[in-house]
Amino acid sequence: MKMTLWLASLFSLAISAPVLAEVLEIPQPESIDVESAQPEAFESEVPSPEATDVESLPTEVVSVTLPGKGMTKDSVEERFGSPQDKVEAVGEPPISRWLYGSFTVYFEYDHVIHAVNHR
Repeated sequence: MKMTLWLASLFSLAISAPVLAEVLEIPQPESIDVESAQPEAFESEVPSPEATDVESLPTEVVSVTLPGKGMTKDSVEERFGSPQDKVEAVGEPPISRWLYGSFTVYFEYDHVIHAVNHR
């Protein structure tokens, strides 16, 4: 019963979305005819990684892969290398952290509980 109501709500939203966009005067995206489109229509404004000096990019553009929750200390060190600094565990449960150049990883016992990018 709940699934039916959920699907009915979702369907009604899908039907009313274009109508709401017209009422709010939101411009609708133009569709691209792939058959007749010119190749430059698909070119990206983002430079290729080989031609880009990562240090010169704004920080919003640079993406850093972070360790995932549940990873072990051994797997983090294997994948990301040795940290610049290891801060010993404090509290109960023991929380420690490893500091890398662009991010910090927080561990509870030997497992990742959180990882954050530095600004």
